[in-house]
Amino acid sequence: MSKNAKFDRAEVVEKATNLYWEKGYHGTSMRDLQATVDLRPGSIYAAFGSKDNLFKEAINHYANSTGKLLQLCLDETSSPLAGLKLFIRKITIENRENAPSDMCMIVKSISELTDNDNKELLDEAKALLNGVESRFADIIEDAMQTGEISSNKNAMDLARYMQVQIIGLRTYSRVNDDQTIIEKFIDDIFVGAPFH
Repeated sequence: MSKNAKFDRAEVVEKATNLYWEKGYHGTSMRDLQATVDLRPGSIYAAFGSKDNLFKEAINHYANSTGKLLQLCLDETSSPLAGLKLFIRKITIENRENAPSDMCMIVKSISELTDNDNKELLDEAKALLNGVESRFADIIEDAMQTGEISSNKNAMDLARYMQVQIIGLRTYSRVNDDQTIIEKFIDDIFVGAPFH
């Protein structure tokens, strides 16, 4: 008779996500994971196979949660660009207090992982970031359909521009707590030359 897992997998992944997001992949030891998710190493290995596999689940959980937040922002607003703007505001200002790190977990992971020691995890993080860009491009295409953005623009170019702006803004917000300045930068993303 097989034993049922005596823990909530979703809860473990959520806790691991916050830990990896705060400390980074290399900064998170097995001892840290044990203490945070309240499982012994043997249970972690039995459930996830390895620290790397748990990290993969965690970073995918982060990406899915961020995707859900983006969709909520789109659902709450009257236009695609208004939804994107609300999303940026939430991740840089409104949800900042509850986030383990001001940086995007995916970007943080890409900045610390290398081809030499963690190529598979690095590739996973890069694929997730590319997925975000593709989602932005889809939203920008919707904005073109509604006339918010000129149809002669390239949606993927604008998505990349937006990604770079968000990464920079989230990093900048770590050193500047002035919400007014951050708000102005968010507004400026959408009135800048690439959008007009």
